[in-house]
Amino acid sequence: MRKTVFAAFIIALISLASCRTDFDFQPSTGSLAFSKDTVYLDTVFTDIGSSTYTLKVYNKSNDNISIPTIQLGKGLASKYRITVDGMTGNNGKIFNNVELLAKDSLFIFVETTANIADANPDDFLYTDQIQFGNATDFQKVELVTLIQDAVFLYPQKFEDGTTETLTLGSGENAQQIYGFFLDDNDPVHGNEYQLTNDKPYVIYGYAGVASGKTLNIEAGARLHFHADSGIIVANGATLNVNGNVSSTEALENEVIFEGDRLEPGFSDVPGQWGLVWLTSGSMGHINHLTLKNSVVGFLVENNAGEMSVSNTQIYNNSVAGILARNGNISGENLVINNCGQACFAGTYGGKYNMTHCTFNNDWPTSAQSAVLLNNFIEGADPESNPLTEANFNNCIIYGSNQGELNLLKYDQTQTFNYKFDHCLIRFNNVDNEFTNNPLYNFSDPTLYDGCLIAKTSQQFDPKFFNADNNKLNISPESAAFQTGSTSFSVPVDVNGTVRTSNPPDMGAYQSAAFPEEN
Repeated sequence: MRKTVFAAFIIALISLASCRTDFDFQPSTGSLAFSKDTVYLDTVFTDIGSSTYTLKVYNKSNDNISIPTIQLGKGLASKYRITVDGMTGNNGKIFNNVELLAKDSLFIFVETTANIADANPDDFLYTDQIQFGNATDFQKVELVTLIQDAVFLYPQKFEDGTTETLTLGSGENAQQIYGFFLDDNDPVHGNEYQLTNDKPYVIYGYAGVASGKTLNIEAGARLHFHADSGIIVANGATLNVNGNVSSTEALENEVIFEGDRLEPGFSDVPGQWGLVWLTSGSMGHINHLTLKNSVVGFLVENNAGEMSVSNTQIYNNSVAGILARNGNISGENLVINNCGQACFAGTYGGKYNMTHCTFNNDWPTSAQSAVLLNNFIEGADPESNPLTEANFNNCIIYGSNQGELNLLKYDQTQTFNYKFDHCLIRFNNVDNEFTNNPLYNFSDPTLYDGCLIAKTSQQFDPKFFNADNNKLNISPESAAFQTGSTSFSVPVDVNGTVRTSNPPDMGAYQSAAFPEEN
């Protein structure tokens, strides 16, 4: 009897289910709603794929619907690609009979890879639309992308399938990296190679400047580096970055080095590309350069001649802004902000002279510092080298760490000459850890003359405008206001503003009332 009742119950359930209309789908009647009526894909370089953008489609009715067609207006010829709730359809272009439950939604992901020739020649926009419904009653969402033309520099690919490489080191230590010599790919004017401001450059791999050659980069040039890319300056070669003062927020005369992702979400992401490497015996003269989002900004090794860097800003590097190994560097109006290990690292000795520079590090780890100086290379048996001189004049050395100045002397017999003259330095001697360390004898005027030692974040606060957004300019409210020395004053600041204070302000910026932030 119980078995008979149970069987009847199951039959009744099946019968009820067969009568339900929950999953009957009605043809779409053009009543879809969308999270946006236009999807703007941020600027991309010609033939480089975009990021993925999202559109949400809503069925706000009480009926389950079937959308006859979801397609790109240009069909299979479209340079856009879409994915509909994880489905790729016909090459990411056309989808048929897409079902959508009542009061439910679906996601559409949009990407593009387009050439400048595909864009409207008047405004360089490439457009299309996503169409929903059928040919007689389409609902539409517009798609818009700005395509930017560029010069692409990359290693050659040979007939045997291999690609061009650069050789680093020699003998058993030699290694090959993905790269090319610039003058093997484009014409050279004598011994000089010129990058202009006519179009941005997109660089794949490491662009090498050969021995005896000079790379000149003119004012207003834009260099965009792909992942694991950069510039290597060989022994006997020279890098000249010839930027100039700009009069608008477009930084029309500044030279800019950054990654090749132009979307706003990548504007301040560290580690997107490699570095600029001045190898042993090379030279560099850098003026009005903004470099950001690399692993290391400049790696400088045993440079035979002086590397000069002025009016330059280096931001958001996952390791260091400038990493020198027995380098010879002079800097004026240099700004370095937020680096994973150090803003400026003068390691394995060397010779460094910095005047009116701002080094700030708010990287969210305790292992970082704004300035690091040492006279050795780490290893099982550390190798030492003399620090001939390291002079920091009218500089700001600051950040969120308790001690933003890191001095390490391994070999006590080696020369270790340094002096900080009229500098603002963040250094809190927590638990008296450095009380007996002569390197941090702040009362010794032969090492620290006229310096402001900020033991807390409130003491001698430089009061940067907005350090999180790389705006390290100061106002007259700053502790750095008129606390520099006239002995080291540079006539204009990093922005080309005349230094009028007497005595001058510390750091790379002439103080001024803060502008209103947008």
